[in-house]
Amino acid sequence: MGEIAISDGPPKQPNIVRRIILLVAILGGCAAMWWYMGYRSFGRFQQSTNDAFVQADTVTVAPRISGYVETVLVNANEEVRAGQPLVRVESRSYTSQAQQSEAQIAVAQATDQGVVAQINEQNAAVRRAEADVAAAMADAAYARGEVARYAPLISDGTETREHFAQLRRQDALARSKLTQVEASLEGARSRLKTLGAQGAQARAQIKQARAQLASVSTDLASTVIRASIAGRIGNRSVRTGQYVQAGTRLMSIVPMNQLYVEANYKETQVGLVRVGQPATVEIDAYPGVEIPGWVTSIAPGTGAQFSVLPPQNATGNFTKVVQRLPIRIALRRGNKASELLVPGMSVEVTIDTRSAIDDGRQDHLHARAAKALPAQ
Repeated sequence: MGEIAISDGPPKQPNIVRRIILLVAILGGCAAMWWYMGYRSFGRFQQSTNDAFVQADTVTVAPRISGYVETVLVNANEEVRAGQPLVRVESRSYTSQAQQSEAQIAVAQATDQGVVAQINEQNAAVRRAEADVAAAMADAAYARGEVARYAPLISDGTETREHFAQLRRQDALARSKLTQVEASLEGARSRLKTLGAQGAQARAQIKQARAQLASVSTDLASTVIRASIAGRIGNRSVRTGQYVQAGTRLMSIVPMNQLYVEANYKETQVGLVRVGQPATVEIDAYPGVEIPGWVTSIAPGTGAQFSVLPPQNATGNFTKVVQRLPIRIALRRGNKASELLVPGMSVEVTIDTRSAIDDGRQDHLHARAAKALPAQ
């Protein structure tokens, strides 16, 4: 029979395994402690959401006038500058209207000048009529004095009745002439008033024609539609030869240098969010790319409050749903990644709310103090 070897000590392999397990446990505990400390000091203040999208305040391009499109001066997706012509609408009818308004102004000005000349002539006629009235009054006074002077002489026979009758006839003629010239003076003055009214009417017609010319000139200038802001052309639907109505959407201008992110955070996440806090934006289309930004504004209400049909929870059954609050994030320019963004792209936003820790502590202390106050 063979001999069996008997070892002097226990196998060493189990000791190595126990040491490895202990080392792993220690490392795991250290990692957990490191993670917990990082979460307490940093991680719990990082509020993230993937309900966020790139946005821009797009401007809709529409004509102020109606007409046929003569020329489209830009292509789809083209970069344009502010004031650059985009579309030209046919302008012949507006040019004709402007010429007609100019002709009306010229006619009204000629009428006004003619009325002014007539007024000058009528002023001279009034002065002549006033002189005639003065002369007629003098003649009438003289004739009346003669009648009064010769009347006593008739009774004692010193003056003949024929001569006295002639004096009385001259007095009547003088008074009749005075009445006539006074009527002429009144007519001349009335004519002067009429001419003044005609002059006012002519000047009013000039103002009206000028206002029409200004309106037509505005329409004529509006036949060339220009870009109100700098950006990129999008959703261009206008074509040459197309008839467009005033206010019809022709295209849109997207201000690519003014993009921002609108992140819809849950109401349970916004307790420490403040304007000015730093944020990080990760783009779904470019994994690993981060763009720095900051909080610029917080909406004054949840998205549901500004919907077409806001929820009415005063009646019927109620199921509590966490609401979301839109928060606007501005993007830091000068980053190459920001130049690749376009409105509508999905992003993930993380806001660092550590700057509001002191505010949260103060709110907590104020709440505790309010609870400690005795009830009134």
